[in-house]
Amino acid sequence: MRRLRHGWVTTILVCLSSLVMLGGTTAAEERTYEDPFDYCAAVGTIDAPGSQYTGSPMPEVVIHKLKSALGMAADAPLSFLLYGSFWRCMEGEVYACTVGANIPCTTKADSSPEPAKPLQEFCRTQPNATVIPAVVTGRATIYDWRCSGGQPIIERQMWEIDEAGFLSDIWYRISRD
Repeated sequence: MRRLRHGWVTTILVCLSSLVMLGGTTAAEERTYEDPFDYCAAVGTIDAPGSQYTGSPMPEVVIHKLKSALGMAADAPLSFLLYGSFWRCMEGEVYACTVGANIPCTTKADSSPEPAKPLQEFCRTQPNATVIPAVVTGRATIYDWRCSGGQPIIERQMWEIDEAGFLSDIWYRISRD
């Protein structure tokens, strides 16, 4: 009898292992969340809400907290934030960003110190430009670029990168309370 029970336990464990290896889901993976704070606490870090999040695409609590973080007037309309903002999870916390003046909320930061072709081409035509415009550098670069003798060079680093790879200065931590 004891041997039979042990055999069943082994069989069950092998089946469960196979299910996990074949991509089976567990109860924790199937759980859904309507609250962005509970969702982020569960998933940790994710670049955008996934299928487990079933709440509002832009939760009202996040909109109001982002409005405050941006220092917007109390009577400022929320529609701008509702349709031009994004949220994500980082280290179990909710973070939000609004696009504003072409702010690249959904783009990972470009930290490459190697000048891309558009920068090289710009400097060939304007060899001593003191600024390379964002339309050329891209809005996700962390550097302020200029031209010197026809070559793009980094003037200074303007932005920091957060743990998830985004520009940290444009994302605001949104607290539950």
